[in-house]
Order: sequence, then C-alpha cells, then structure tokens
Amino acid sequence: MKSVKRFFQNILLVIELTIYVAYVHFDKLLFIGIIALDQYTKAQVLNSMTLGESIPIFQDSLHITFVLNPGAAFGILPYQRWFFVVAALILLIFAVFYYSKLKNINVTMKYGGLIAVAGAIANMIDRLGRGVVVDFIDIRHGFPVFNIADIAIVVGMFIMMYVIMFQSEKSNGVEEVRQP
Repeated sequence: MKSVKRFFQNILLVIELTIYVAYVHFDKLLFIGIIALDQYTKAQVLNSMTLGESIPIFQDSLHITFVLNPGAAFGILPYQRWFFVVAALILLIFAVFYYSKLKNINVTMKYGGLIAVAGAIANMIDRLGRGVVVDFIDIRHGFPVFNIADIAIVVGMFIMMYVIMFQSEKSNGVEEVRQP
C-alpha cells in the first residue's frame, strides 16, 4: 500500500514540476516549439513528397504543395539568401542581447516579438542548410505557398502592430507601451 501511495505522490510531483517549468519557461517553450513544429513539418514534406507535388486537403481551398522558395515570406526578394541569413542573425543577436532587459515591456509585445523571431530563425535554418526555404501550405486563390515559420512571422508582427496601435499612449511626447 505504501508503494502505491508513493507512486501517486511521485506522479503528482512530476505534474507539479511540469506545470512549474511550463509556466516559468513558457516563452522558451513557445520559441522552441515554433521552430520544432516548423522543422518537423518541413521534414515530413521533404521525406514524403516530390517537388511540385500537391495533395488536396480541402478541394479548391487548401492543399499541401511542395515548393522551394528562394526568397522571403511569400516569395518576396528571391535569391537574396545571404541578405536574409545576415538579417536573421542580426535579429537573433538583438533578441538575445535585449531579451533579459525586456522585463518591463508589455507581455503581448514580448510574445509577438518572440513568435516573429522564432519564425525568422526557423526559415534561416532552411536557408543555411538548403539554400532555399521549404514551403507547403497552399490556400490557393492566387496566394503564395507558405510554411509554419511564415505564419509565425506574420502573426508575431501583427501582434506587435496591435500593441503599438491600440495599447500605446502618449506620455511626455514619447510613445510608451502600457502594461496589462
């Protein structure tokens, strides 16, 4: 009986530690999770599809289409690999250097930046490893094919724009972001 009680106490301890780590390190888990999900989905496409192959998920609205993108998000600025690698490295250095100094920044702004940087790093991994970015989410209707990292970049930027536009107030002639 004592061993059963001890077993459940250990299970509860593991659950408590997991919740604690997830709460305290949520930002790191989110950052790593976005990069991991992006790289995993790209690996699945690379390993199971041929270039140009398209698999319909919802006819006429969503396909998985394997393309290689030599440019930035949604194909802009093609064949500028080193420009994007250098830009992503500068962004990463800036983020690492200033991350610890962002304790007083609006939490929403912080997570928006974190999501956008994770997307940029995920695409940089492709550019460094392959020279091009693997794209596969195809919503048709004339929209470029994209990937999880592109979604993260766009969502992160929209979050930051939202904070700047709707959660800012003038104070002494300087824009300051309000705390929640």
